[in-house]
Amino acid sequence: MAKRLKERRENMFAVIFGRPGCPYCVRAVQIAEQLTEQRDDFKFRYVDIHAEGITKEDLAKSAGKPVNTVPQIFLDEQHIGGCTDFEAYAKENLGLYQ
Repeated sequence: MAKRLKERRENMFAVIFGRPGCPYCVRAVQIAEQLTEQRDDFKFRYVDIHAEGITKEDLAKSAGKPVNTVPQIFLDEQHIGGCTDFEAYAKENLGLYQ
């Protein structure tokens, strides 16, 4: 099991907006699960945009820019981007893969 990092700040909460059958959505959830195992201060929620009736236009309003793909990830209500953006952010700022 990965070593858990001590809490450095208030809890972080990520929301992953995705859809069924999306491999990048699956990957984003895997990254979030790994962060949850590594860190005491990280939690996440996955939201199926189809089941919840959320459109890409709705996500674009929250992100403040056009959204063409899923997943779209928000960390503490700040838009991070898609799966690749989330993984890069997690490596650089959250200790992913360390």
